[in-house]
Amino acid sequence: MFLHTHPYRPFLFPEATKLIVGTLPPPRFTIGDLKKGDVDFCYGSRDGQLWPILDRIFKLELKFETSEEAIRQRMDFLRDRKIGICDIVESAERAKINASDLGMSNIKLRNLIGYLTELPNVNTLLFTGGNSKNGPEYFFRKHLKAFSLELNLISDDIPRIHSFVLPQTQRTIKTVSLTAPSGAANRAVGSLETYKKKKRENPDFNTLDFRILQYKVFF
Repeated sequence: MFLHTHPYRPFLFPEATKLIVGTLPPPRFTIGDLKKGDVDFCYGSRDGQLWPILDRIFKLELKFETSEEAIRQRMDFLRDRKIGICDIVESAERAKINASDLGMSNIKLRNLIGYLTELPNVNTLLFTGGNSKNGPEYFFRKHLKAFSLELNLISDDIPRIHSFVLPQTQRTIKTVSLTAPSGAANRAVGSLETYKKKKRENPDFNTLDFRILQYKVFF
């Protein structure tokens, strides 16, 4: 079994008002075997779409390379927008060394509730995926159960929106389950009626465009 540990500490700071919450980067980030075009930072896989999405929304002119400048660009953006990152999975075991969330077992979660207690300004969690098995919302629901908490539905439209009350401070925190910024989610996007409607209106409209429209509302 391959022990897939998260290579990055949570990117947190007191001014943060939102947190991006995912699971784990591809295993190659754990062993330091980065590919050309990877950025050695959260969501830095050249195959991932989070940073290309944000690059287009905010016109960041990001570098997509394994360099300190590429890391600094992302950190500066996050601090400027008051967005932190705290993926919920600390480690997991894998029989096959791939990036599939479904391939994880013996999963250790981070204490996200503990972090939220220490971050007084966070009011929104942005899940990079929904409630499918081993997705970030799925794991967060399990995490909440340990504190006898649960998510309350606000909107069942995509992206689904929930809220919960942090007991230590009685602060209400909203969660948004964004469409996952990965190629694996493209089939699910293609089946959505909202996507099909956009595609009929504009044949050049694609799954990245769909995510950009969705993400710009919440970032």
